[in-house]
Amino acid sequence: MAPQGLPRSHRLRNRKDFVRVQRTGRRRTSRHFVVLVAEPHEATSSGTNRVGLTVSRKVGNAVARNRVKRRIRELYRHRESVTPLRDVVVIARRGAAELSQARAAEELAGVLTEAGR
Repeated sequence: MAPQGLPRSHRLRNRKDFVRVQRTGRRRTSRHFVVLVAEPHEATSSGTNRVGLTVSRKVGNAVARNRVKRRIRELYRHRESVTPLRDVVVIARRGAAELSQARAAEELAGVLTEAGR
């Protein structure tokens, strides 16, 4: 089955939103991911969960970074319906590109669950 994608309205795209989540959000970490969760801002809230991704060059080359971003978006899309209305920033750490799909899903699900509490 082909990935369904994550609509643009479900993504954090503005720097001010990233900064707000980083400043006011709760931080949870795992070995390969940092997850920041904040309540959506009233002026920017579209009534949906929104996710922003940060994958630096420390993670790998462009191919590896894009693969990590696709995996995170897909994993988040599957969990979105059970996540309360929040803005989430996921930061991939060094080594995230080497994770298998199953291991990345397990690790990210654990961190998202912990951060959502």
